[in-house]
Amino acid sequence: MLGRTAKFCAALLFAAYAFSTPPSIAAHADSEAGLVKVRSAYSMQDTIARIKQDIEAKGIKFLTEIDQAKLAHDAGIELRPSTLLIFGNPPLGAQFLSSNPDAGLDWPVRLLVRQDESGTVWAVYTDFAWIARRFGVKDREAQFQMASMVIASITSSVAAK
Repeated sequence: MLGRTAKFCAALLFAAYAFSTPPSIAAHADSEAGLVKVRSAYSMQDTIARIKQDIEAKGIKFLTEIDQAKLAHDAGIELRPSTLLIFGNPPLGAQFLSSNPDAGLDWPVRLLVRQDESGTVWAVYTDFAWIARRFGVKDREAQFQMASMVIASITSSVAAK
């Protein structure tokens, strides 16, 4: 057990160092809904490719990509481009579930890449502080802060300046 704890702490320290300077990105946070919206400087395809590349470069496990617009189209419903990316770092994510198993509704991380009516592409995710409040997780502050820095770093790879 101590070995795993030591490895986890080392991983947190490494991540804290690697992501200690939060990127300066133009993000819009809707604190009531718990959403963070980052305007992308790229097309849908390029945004998705860059985000996936950044996730891989950080050693984060990419789980799946769901083309919601295609699913809607197959059901006879027209939807603007919308793709859900699901990824995570199990040693970090499991910390939230160990505090409150219901937090599994929001883990692993989900990042929505969508295009609005004007053609602007957005990367949208749930604010981790909001998730902590939603599930009453008060004993994982450092982990939530780490997750927030990582997702901010990932979305900075596509953020419009």
